Amino acid sequence: MDNRPIGVFDSGLGGLTVVKKLREMLPGEDIVYFGDTQRVPYGGRSKQTLLKYVTQDIRFLLSHDVKMIVAACGTASAVALPHLTDTFDLPVLGVLEEAAKSALSKTKCGKIGVIATSATVKSDAYKNVIQSISPETQVYSKACPLFVPLVENGHLDSEVAHLVAEEYLEDVQDSGADALIMGCTHYPLLRNTIADVLGDGVSLIDVGEAMAKRVKGLLSEMDIASDKQTGGSCRYFVSDEVDNFEALGGLFLQSKIEGMVSKIDIDKY
Repeated sequence: MDNRPIGVFDSGLGGLTVVKKLREMLPGEDIVYFGDTQRVPYGGRSKQTLLKYVTQDIRFLLSHDVKMIVAACGTASAVALPHLTDTFDLPVLGVLEEAAKSALSKTKCGKIGVIATSATVKSDAYKNVIQSISPETQVYSKACPLFVPLVENGHLDSEVAHLVAEEYLEDVQDSGADALIMGCTHYPLLRNTIADVLGDGVSLIDVGEAMAKRVKGLLSEMDIASDKQTGGSCRYFVSDEVDNFEALGGLFLQSKIEGMVSKIDIDKY
């Protein structure tokens, strides 16, 4: 047993969808969350810049004596983590592999769609992971850069969100894919809109849910789960002002976090 917290980081708010799933599946675990709101978004950054940012994010979480780190950012998982796997002496998990496995378990026709940030799509990370497991599977990727600002401005089920989704998802529909990875942690908040556009024949893969299942399994495998069954705490840290994060964070978590967020200087790490 190990009652140290789990560390989770993202470029901003999106990783809170992973925190929400972790809290649902592991209610006794303590969590430390860092959102790099000063430098959001990570999508579109160079590989060198992402490596710097992700290294600092992890060092900050290590200062809280975490037992495991979850990179809740799809871009960070795709671009930076493969180059940092041997740098830190604890499990550091990204969102790619578990989402890929979940999609492979859902597809019946061997065609999977991926929607993500431009950087994640450009990296071909999901395609590479999926085809390393199942080489014959066809993968169709689409960058959806407007989805993040839509979510952060509260346009979840709005007409404008629906119109944008129709345009972005046209290629996925044309491909015949019957499973879709929502490869950015913001995107599950648009699940209803995406499902409405694609219809019942396409299974939607929530990277946060897939990751939470993996974390739960690994904690058990490594015998480092908390001995608490309930009552886990969650501390939130950001690199910019807290007010906007607190207001929007409640939307992602579906619970209020006013007064629970602290600002830190990430450049110290």
